[in-house]
Amino acid sequence: MTISATGVAQEKDYGSVVPAGARAGDLTLAPCNVHLEGDNRQYAGDCGTLVVPENRNDPGSRLIALPVTRVNATGKQPLEPLFWFQGGPGSPNKMGYPTDGLLERHDLVMVGYRALDGQVHIQCPEISDALRNVDKDYLGRDSLNRYAEGAKACVNRLAVEGIDLDGYSINQTIEDNEAARKALGYERINLFGNSYGTRVQMLYQWRHPDSIHRNVMVAVNPPGHFIFDPQSLERILQKYSRFCQQDAYCSSRTPDLYATMQQVERNMPRSWMGIDIDPDLVKFITNIGWHESLGTSAMPLHAPAAIDMWLDAAEGDASGMALVSLLAPLILPEAFDWGHFFSMGGSVPDFNDPDRDYLAELATDTGDTVIGSPLSLFHAGIMPGWTVSTDQSVGEVQASDIETLMIGGTLDGSTPFEYARDELLPHLSNGHQVVIKGQGHTETFWYSQDEARARLLNTYFESGKVDDSLFVDQPPLFDVDTSWGGIAKALLAVVIVVLSAIALVTGLVIRKLLRNSSYRKTVEA
Repeated sequence: MTISATGVAQEKDYGSVVPAGARAGDLTLAPCNVHLEGDNRQYAGDCGTLVVPENRNDPGSRLIALPVTRVNATGKQPLEPLFWFQGGPGSPNKMGYPTDGLLERHDLVMVGYRALDGQVHIQCPEISDALRNVDKDYLGRDSLNRYAEGAKACVNRLAVEGIDLDGYSINQTIEDNEAARKALGYERINLFGNSYGTRVQMLYQWRHPDSIHRNVMVAVNPPGHFIFDPQSLERILQKYSRFCQQDAYCSSRTPDLYATMQQVERNMPRSWMGIDIDPDLVKFITNIGWHESLGTSAMPLHAPAAIDMWLDAAEGDASGMALVSLLAPLILPEAFDWGHFFSMGGSVPDFNDPDRDYLAELATDTGDTVIGSPLSLFHAGIMPGWTVSTDQSVGEVQASDIETLMIGGTLDGSTPFEYARDELLPHLSNGHQVVIKGQGHTETFWYSQDEARARLLNTYFESGKVDDSLFVDQPPLFDVDTSWGGIAKALLAVVIVVLSAIALVTGLVIRKLLRNSSYRKTVEA
């Protein structure tokens, strides 16, 4: 194993090819400037290429390249470094959130995710094409089978191209980070990440406990919970219903949010302004909205906006449901990085239990729940077409004495805090959990209560002490600024204006033509 330095590097240049003569574990570094989007600034650091086997379980495996980025601590005498693990699967391993002053005392290291970052980016246009060729019943069994056929076609093509899919697993991702730790010369490291990244973190601390100093996990995903349980999603709705009763605006629209949404589900509108409404797509977008309790982007992909859409429908306005039914088929084909998602999903037991009928369990139309579990139904329907990795991760929770902090929100519809509390915490002899009332998934955590978050993270990484004293309850805001119905009606207004303008111009042109024709006839006479 060697580590070498070259000239000044650009971020885009590293991790794209295995250097000549390189061996597994080699890391080539160069000074570089690293732009961290969450801080909106550049930092001095090192960029490089880590060389790893494509499949460590195959002695004859070829080598592949991964990018490694290190942001150097800005202060003197730094403590243990932070190794970052982004959520997903399907998102590059970049720290895109505010660093909250952590760089004063810690290096920040990001090792590219295999199958997504670096030399090998596994892409599956076959799945996208299958999605484009479905025009109704998007979550029906026939449609799901077509998506699975697209996945199978992708797997077959990748095999012909020489990609060893068995090497693209969470276990191998962990070993990539361990190889980087050794090459960088760190004795012990801190693990830091959110959502999907927390699954990688907890498996890492079980595989290499001597390498880990502390572990901070935001929105924790324990083994088995890549699948969203329909009943846990139902409990999130019930929590929102209780918040609604305490909110002046929401309670003015309905005395019982849960009952209102049940009624709308039983009598889903069929169309609006000639646009068909697809109940499964409405539930699909609602499921995505269940992740966050706070809007952090231009699109209303958060729970209050989804609730607003359902309340509009209860009041006779189905515009929002029509809009999501229209947009979802356009968004879905490119909504996920399919290769990374299914490679990692196929390397854990969550989707691969032969005794479970996933499609029946996650169905959206059983009548037992308002929305079922459409996002997991969608993924579980595609998974049979993917090759399940033989490099399966541990499916059972292991005991650990590593200092571990788990952070969650009571309205997190993706990784409910109860799973970490009930399934992980009892096995952590030095574990702690902070639960923030009214907070959702990762975006809500990173873009609210900045001072409280910074104090919690800095204090814990420096001392192992938990200081959540600045956090306050964060009830959802039901009176949303941007709503699905508002966007739909704004688009309709634009269409009406455009059509009116076209009609006006057409009328003027015809009138002018008629006048010219009349004039010519007069002259000729």
